[in-house]
Amino acid sequence: MSEHTEGGSGSQDVPDEDVIELATKIFDLARQGEAGTLAAYLDAGVPANLTNDRGDTLLMLAAYHGHAEAVTALLARGGEADRANDRGQTPLAGAVFKGEEAVIRALLAGGADPNAGTPSAVDTARMFAKADLLELFGAK
Repeated sequence: MSEHTEGGSGSQDVPDEDVIELATKIFDLARQGEAGTLAAYLDAGVPANLTNDRGDTLLMLAAYHGHAEAVTALLARGGEADRANDRGQTPLAGAVFKGEEAVIRALLAGGADPNAGTPSAVDTARMFAKADLLELFGAK
C-alpha cells in the first residue's frame, strides 16, 4: 500500500512540486527573453497572466529585463499590458525605469496606458527627466 494518499486534508492548498518547478521555469523564460519557448508554453495552456508571489506577471518580468520580442509574444497571447504587481507598478513603468525603449514601444503598441499604475510610466519619466518619453506619452 502506498503512503501517498490522494485528496488528504489540505492537499489542494499546497501546490504540487512539479507545478512549482514548471512555474519557476516559465518565469525564468520571461526574465531571459526566451520568446519562442515562452510562446509555446502559452500556446499549450499556460496562463498569459501567470503571476509570481510578488504579483509580477510574465509580461512584467520580460519588460523589466528588456525583452521586447517576449513582450510582444505575451501581449499577442493575452498578456494584460497594464496589469500592476503588488506594489502598483506596471510593465510600462518598469520599462521606463530601466530605459528599455524597444520594450516601451512594444508595450505602447500592445495598448499599454502610460498613466496606469503607481507610479505611472508618465510619473516615472518625469522623475528621471526623460523628456523624449514624456513627448511619446503625450504628456508635458
